Amino acid sequence: MLSYRMRWLLATLAIVILVLGACESAEPTAEPVVEEPVEEPTEEPSAGFQIPAIEEGKFNVAMVLIGPHDDGGWSQAHYEGLTYLEKNVPDTHIAYIENVPEGAESEQVFRSLSRKGFELIFGTSFGYMDAMEILADEFPNTIYIHISGYKSNSENFGNLFGAMEDMKYLGGMLAGSRAKMDGNPKLGYMATFPIPEEVRLGNAIALGMRETCPECTMDVRWINTWHDPIIEKDAAASLFDAGAQVVFTGADTPAVADVAQEKGKWGVTYDWYGSCKVDACLTAPYWNWGPVYSEIAEQVIAGTYEVGWHYFEADTGGLALFGFMEGEELPAGVAELPEEDIQLVRDTLAQMLAGEFDRFDLFSGPIYDNQGNLIIEEGKSFSYSDIDQFPPGAPGLECEYCMYWWADGITAELPALSE
Repeated sequence: MLSYRMRWLLATLAIVILVLGACESAEPTAEPVVEEPVEEPTEEPSAGFQIPAIEEGKFNVAMVLIGPHDDGGWSQAHYEGLTYLEKNVPDTHIAYIENVPEGAESEQVFRSLSRKGFELIFGTSFGYMDAMEILADEFPNTIYIHISGYKSNSENFGNLFGAMEDMKYLGGMLAGSRAKMDGNPKLGYMATFPIPEEVRLGNAIALGMRETCPECTMDVRWINTWHDPIIEKDAAASLFDAGAQVVFTGADTPAVADVAQEKGKWGVTYDWYGSCKVDACLTAPYWNWGPVYSEIAEQVIAGTYEVGWHYFEADTGGLALFGFMEGEELPAGVAELPEEDIQLVRDTLAQMLAGEFDRFDLFSGPIYDNQGNLIIEEGKSFSYSDIDQFPPGAPGLECEYCMYWWADGITAELPALSE
């Protein structure tokens, strides 16, 4: 019979063997948990988007798009600008993520791209602004460029936009001329969201419209989306059915021209040069982002880019009007307009391209709103803070006149300002 001491020793030995065996069998399951963060998975489960990787030894640029990269409008113009950058700035690697909603999901995407090591990140929608502002503090070595909006920390989070109001102004001249020639002095504007950008562009259209058709008026429909072909078509149809002869869009697809084709009227598309492709497309104010993006990338690489409020004009090559740029032919609906109106557009565009006419010339007095109130008196001009903000403006960038009014000739009312 075994002694008490021997039984205790055997029992202790058995426990030690069990513990060692358990540790040994646990090793294989513990090892992946340790290694997984090092492998950097390509997907952020919280965001649900595939996050591309950087390329070592290159300057890595990422872009976040609100819509599909081939939407025929806003996102496609940005995507083509990004590919232009890659072709024209040596040793760069580009990546993009499309269909990213504004809000919390976009913050996850921007954070994931930052963790991956992208050095320059473009966000292409107004609603990305707050998320990018937050992440700029978390990742001080990453440069964030927000398209539209108005915020900047003047260090690594900057704002970028262009004076598209100038091209919309020219488009308004053509639309007013067309409506007058057709004997129906009514225009329509399919606006996206009630933000300063959309109010500014609508006012620019109306100011141009009154240059060639003083009796013309313009109605407005808010569609509360940047990219929804069905909603865009319904809104365009609503404006045409309400009597508009020419309808502008602030949204991403060429739907307005397609509906115009069906209605026997005219549409003015936006964003991308290829959007004006049917006979009923009168023209298209469009963006040419490539040269602007390339210049920014080159300056960031060189350490000379001044992060802040970057607002470019037509003389950079970043803004254009379809049918009037080098190598383009006048669309059919424009070619038959009165020669004096076509020449007015040509002359004004030439001034813009030469840097002799800018957004401050456009928004200079006297300008009246649609209630008969004098917004800005003769001899005075808006400032940057006035053009891009609702009252009172951002702290330190307060606006005096602000962009919360509809120009004379617009028959709609503005929605109430939120607190």
